[in-house]
Amino acid sequence: MKLRVVSSKREIEELNRNEQIVHLAFRASNTDIFRLLQICPRVRAVQVPASYRKTLSRASEMFLMMQGVELIEGDVWGHRKDINEYYAIDDRVFHRIDQLRASGMDPGDIADMISRESKLSPELVKYVIKQTS
Repeated sequence: MKLRVVSSKREIEELNRNEQIVHLAFRASNTDIFRLLQICPRVRAVQVPASYRKTLSRASEMFLMMQGVELIEGDVWGHRKDINEYYAIDDRVFHRIDQLRASGMDPGDIADMISRESKLSPELVKYVIKQTS
């Protein structure tokens, strides 16, 4: 699974129409969110850093919800955009989720454990768990 990392408002215009998960590494306005969904109609999740999540307007949150797009709080630790515009979630994470799920562990506990092990946000891990169920 890959997250498309978007560092600025200008990059929204350059996005591929088929993007499904986008990480916004800038403080997005209502217009930015609206434009993102116009350009990428297949987006199913938008991740924003915790500090930017707090400043996201209620209108943007409602718009994402009405479009069926999940808003995820988190960051992409250690990612270098100059090397790759995508942040890939390692296959080992999926394997570990499958192991913990097979052992009967609760999805919330799985998310906490995987988050500690992989530096992925708990919300992103919960999203991955839902998508792989």
